[in-house]
Amino acid sequence: MSTLKKRHLGALEVSAQGLGCMGMSDFYGGGDDTESTATIHAALDAGVTLLDTSDMYGPHTNEVLVGKAIAGRRDEVVLATKFGVSRDPDDPSKRRVRGDAAYVREACEASLRRLGVDHVDLYYQHRVDPSVPIEETVGAMAELVAAGKVRHLGLSEAGAGTIRRAVAVHPIAALQTEWSLWSREIEDEILGTCRELGVGVVPYSPLGRGFLAGRFTTAADVAEGDTRGTHPRFTGENLEKNQAIVAALRSLADERGVTAGQLALAWVQSRGDDVVPIPGTKRRAYLAENVAAASIELSAEDLAAIEAAVPPAAGTRYPEAAMGQLGI
Repeated sequence: MSTLKKRHLGALEVSAQGLGCMGMSDFYGGGDDTESTATIHAALDAGVTLLDTSDMYGPHTNEVLVGKAIAGRRDEVVLATKFGVSRDPDDPSKRRVRGDAAYVREACEASLRRLGVDHVDLYYQHRVDPSVPIEETVGAMAELVAAGKVRHLGLSEAGAGTIRRAVAVHPIAALQTEWSLWSREIEDEILGTCRELGVGVVPYSPLGRGFLAGRFTTAADVAEGDTRGTHPRFTGENLEKNQAIVAALRSLADERGVTAGQLALAWVQSRGDDVVPIPGTKRRAYLAENVAAASIELSAEDLAAIEAAVPPAAGTRYPEAAMGQLGI
């Protein structure tokens, strides 16, 4: 029996917590499709409705995995996918951002085929294309809504000005962006803009890519093929400084009888009823831990203690090249 409450992203009703599916297929080391499928099924059984994927994860293979996993259970799922980051088929590490209208249509048709569905509930532009006016991109996305291929629109890693221009073309249900105790840039301007315009917020990496859950104590804990090994927060002096943050968080969590990851996730869940984090996992055990965090109630004193103990992370969110693709 699900204990997850419902929240709204614009006009779209979803579970209070979603599931990020990226790591099942890409970026975080080897995958196990059988366990990943079981994790998706367990999420649906637990009342998680929002499943998040993208055409760039794999590339393409994560959409196929998610599509197969939800076959027969489509009516239980609020399905979100993304377009906009085109990866070189010969060298997936090479990528370009595209937002032209023709590509929007082409990408959507390809995603629908891979997912095995006739519509996507939430369709995001994964990264804003600086060479294409956002009005063109969102205009093409709006045509997909009119055609019944997409229900709601979203943006990912867009700045406040871009969000305003997008909303002027078509309602935007959600902004997906990184937001956690140690990544709080959204709070400077973007969050207020979203709330003014009725745009919900979907935080990805609410556990700091697993770091805030205490899963990385040395560089050796990052598996071969895991791109986190290239992230500044997981290397060198930054790694040591960030370990101190996790130690402080774990101490607070121990006092409250929960894990450090649960406390960090509960903090994100506490940010508002228009906030729906999508912690990613490919294992059922971590899924259960994450879902349990959605029911943790934090007092004003708890929140103050957590925020005092956990400053922003040492190091940037991504390596320099990827930071340059963020629209904020």
